[in-house]
Amino acid sequence: MDGKGCYEIVEIKEIFNSDEKSNICDSILRALPNWFGNEPSIVDYIEKVKHMPFFVAYNENIPVGFIAIKVHNPHTAEVCVMGILRDYHRQGIGKRLVECGEMYCKHNNMDYLTVKTLDESKQSKSYEKTRLFYLSVGFKPLEVFPLFWDKDNPCLFLIKSINK
Repeated sequence: MDGKGCYEIVEIKEIFNSDEKSNICDSILRALPNWFGNEPSIVDYIEKVKHMPFFVAYNENIPVGFIAIKVHNPHTAEVCVMGILRDYHRQGIGKRLVECGEMYCKHNNMDYLTVKTLDESKQSKSYEKTRLFYLSVGFKPLEVFPLFWDKDNPCLFLIKSINK
């Protein structure tokens, strides 16, 4: 860490090895219990990311954040799961990871990148920050699905147009 309190991120790179994707996803999600405290969901993500485009932010060769992109069809992809270690929040890493997702969409001639997160009707300081982040990088709320996950976790569906 430099004297200003910011970490120097050496690089963001795409990972292709399915076991490496799963291991990085596992270690980062388990370090973020305010966002990922549900064991079955963590296990599901660990398996899903094996087959997705996957970008990782590194600090001195240590993974500190990632984004996994789920391709839905030739027009649309989704931020399936993204996690950044808490000590690395608010340093531009999430923005850079979303940009990787956008570039993936552009290179594949897709029109939209979407994301699902917890709606504001469910009080959560952690997810309030998540929603503000997605809005800050250009996502727009599209619809709330009150029962998508379950009645206690209303889903906010956001979308971002990808300019080709």
